[in-house]
Amino acid sequence: MAIFGAFAPTGSRPVRWYNYAAYGSNDILGAGSMAVISGWVLFFYTTFCGLEAWQAGLIFTVARVLDAIASPVIGHISDNMGQTALGRRFGRRRFFILAAIPLLPSFAIMWVSGQSFWYYLATYVLFELVYAMEIIPYETLAAEMGKDYRTKAKFAGIRILFAQASAILAGYLPAMLIESLGKESADTFLYMGILFSALFVVTAALLFLFSWERPLAEVAALKSGEAKPSLGAAFGALYHNLFSTFRIRAFRLHLGMYLGGYISQDVFNAAFTFFVVFALAGSITVASTLLGTMYIVQFVAVMIAINLALKTSPAFAYRLAAASFAIGVITLLAMWGAGVRSGDLLLWVPIALAGLGRGALNYIPWATYNYMADVDEIVTGRRREGAFAGVMTFVRKLTQAVAVAGVGALMSLGGFQKDAAVQPPEAITTIALVLGIGTVGMLIFGVLVSLRFRLDPRTHAVLMEEIDRFKNTPNAPASAEARAIVEDLSGWPHEQLWGRNPVAKAGAARETSAQGGMAQA
Repeated sequence: MAIFGAFAPTGSRPVRWYNYAAYGSNDILGAGSMAVISGWVLFFYTTFCGLEAWQAGLIFTVARVLDAIASPVIGHISDNMGQTALGRRFGRRRFFILAAIPLLPSFAIMWVSGQSFWYYLATYVLFELVYAMEIIPYETLAAEMGKDYRTKAKFAGIRILFAQASAILAGYLPAMLIESLGKESADTFLYMGILFSALFVVTAALLFLFSWERPLAEVAALKSGEAKPSLGAAFGALYHNLFSTFRIRAFRLHLGMYLGGYISQDVFNAAFTFFVVFALAGSITVASTLLGTMYIVQFVAVMIAINLALKTSPAFAYRLAAASFAIGVITLLAMWGAGVRSGDLLLWVPIALAGLGRGALNYIPWATYNYMADVDEIVTGRRREGAFAGVMTFVRKLTQAVAVAGVGALMSLGGFQKDAAVQPPEAITTIALVLGIGTVGMLIFGVLVSLRFRLDPRTHAVLMEEIDRFKNTPNAPASAEARAIVEDLSGWPHEQLWGRNPVAKAGAARETSAQGGMAQA
């Protein structure tokens, strides 16, 4: 049944509504799991598991560092999986998605209370590795299934809409379970983990059934007669090849915007529940309700951001979103300083402002990410979606680990006491400072980067025309405008594009080496 994409594709096909829906639904795993973890795991560990804040932060750090190391490896292997029998049958990306499905319930076992530090470390690391195994190949599929700007923007939009829907569930579900189980029951989080695990399995299966990849004929293959070095030699060159992605200017700027928007949310999420419970004198139910409402606003903001990014530019939309989020955070802290506490209707104002900004900040980086392999193609003459997905995840997970671990460490240094119903004033002040300075500081960083990012619908169209020109009439002269645009996006002189540069030459050699190693293995 070719429509289900059960096997590797033999050609391109039109993107139907169910392809968009299946692709987007998988971000219930991608964003939903991270929304649950970032919003609740530190609180769960310190409240129901008897861990110190620094221990909870350490678990997060170790898991993310190991994941950050594994992620580029998975991306690299998926780029070359087409040289294996499994890759030819199931797809070089989709094979990993299929293999991850039976492992996704590992999310639920993270939320068993009363276990040791080592139990929580092991279960968190396990889920992070399974997550990377599924998500990194998934992140390449929009670029595999769609080629034009609008199609890729739609993929990003539907993905983030599902992400926000799952975040709404992550926000409200604890409150609903608390009403059934009682506010002192740790089973609230276990049942939440079980429900999300079931959703992860279903959506990953739908993604596998209704997705496809570029035909293998469009992917660089190992030439006949070339030596097949060992798998060890292939991995010896792995990181050099992957980090050549940093030689692409648009990707460097994209990463800066991505990290500014997402790390600001990591810091906010890690501190917010503590801020509501201890600074605003609220409860888990109140924190859950506020988070759920914020995610509803984010859902609406994504729909606004999709249109704004298409009509103006992603960078402009990003700056508006960052301003809204920052104003929301500053207003929240100002209200706390003025004596506003849990239950006051004024709290909905900063929650709405923050939600409007966060929704757009979630969408815009993933919309621009889908075009990074296009910019890379005009530099190297190759398609390396997996390499970009791996590096992006590597940088994201590493910096996220530092951010969340930093929140835990600062809270401990500020006098935070585990299992305490009331925290000392210095601990509450520390939480507020982390929430404000950490969040707003990262937003300022992202805005400064966005001032230099110039990929938009017009420049992307020029980029794709230049790629076609290089493919079909490489000796035809380029217009002055086209030269300026592709040089700005790529960061390379026009004369060195389309493989005429050290990155492309070294990468081609390493790609051949890696493919040989995969084929030999």
